[in-house]
Amino acid sequence: MSVRLVTFNVQHGTRPDGTVDPALLARAVAGLGGDVVALQEVDRGQQRSGEADLARMVADAVGASEYRFVPTVAGTVDPRRAMPGEAPKDPAAVLAPAVASRGRARWAASARVLRSPAGRAAVRAYLGTWRSRRRARGDEPDAVPGYGIALVSRLPVREWWHVRLPLGSPWPFGRLQLGRDEPRAALAAVVETPGGPLTVVTTHLTTGRRWNRRQLRWLVRRLRTAPRPLVLLGDFNIRGDEPAARTGWHELVHVPTYPRHRPFLRIDHVLADGIAAPDGVAAPDAREPGPVDPGPVDPEGVDPDRVEPAARYAVRALGPARAVDAGISDHCAVVVDLEVVRARR
Repeated sequence: MSVRLVTFNVQHGTRPDGTVDPALLARAVAGLGGDVVALQEVDRGQQRSGEADLARMVADAVGASEYRFVPTVAGTVDPRRAMPGEAPKDPAAVLAPAVASRGRARWAASARVLRSPAGRAAVRAYLGTWRSRRRARGDEPDAVPGYGIALVSRLPVREWWHVRLPLGSPWPFGRLQLGRDEPRAALAAVVETPGGPLTVVTTHLTTGRRWNRRQLRWLVRRLRTAPRPLVLLGDFNIRGDEPAARTGWHELVHVPTYPRHRPFLRIDHVLADGIAAPDGVAAPDAREPGPVDPGPVDPEGVDPDRVEPAARYAVRALGPARAVDAGISDHCAVVVDLEVVRARR
């Protein structure tokens, strides 16, 4: 019996006109028919998305039995988006003339901007965002606005866990960030499929070339003892076949996924470790389910000669992954149908 996995960078429910529509997002995701749905760029309680809990809305729309949201940023992250029927509020556009100018012209442009009501409002918006946002610890109450990743499952979940990834931009004083990147995390669930257990992990890696590769390498080593078969899916911000080449896992996405209106980049990926060979025998890299190490891992301290026993189960793709224009977000949703089979020894 097949299991449908979906990964979707939802861009907090942003429509093509720049407004945010949580209800449309929930309907769009429900229409994909996913049994397990991985979401990136998810808001909870943010002004720009009407203070909605997007993960909960999606879970309700798909009829999920369980879901988890892991914030990477706590506090207000971006006030500039508008709800349907409102004009988009973009502080960056208001402040752009001052930023683009040079020398005396910059001072004159800055003075004009700051004298205007829109300019003062833009500055207040940025200062308010800087004061309120910080790296999420993971124990914030639901009342605290958040932004991060989520997993939604219509299948029973045996186990949940998450890890924080190495930072692409340092945050030395909690709220003060050196650089523009956001904190990153990975969220995992061991789901009970009709054919057996399957570990599903989602992440959203940084846009920086050096750092996203480091984060992927760190995460793969962290998942070394996670139960197999395992599927890692999400927005990696790494193009083409490189994630598969770097991990040695099997890429199931071979179509462009970004941007939604005319995709030509493949940066959303579905990687499988513990894939079934054509005769139903687990591939050699599959491993027996084991305990997940909850503590920190030294990426260079993993014993490369350690051999794990063969897994009892394997995963088989039932067809190529599809990139679907869901009519919302700047990414396509990615849909793949799998089955978990018992591996023959």
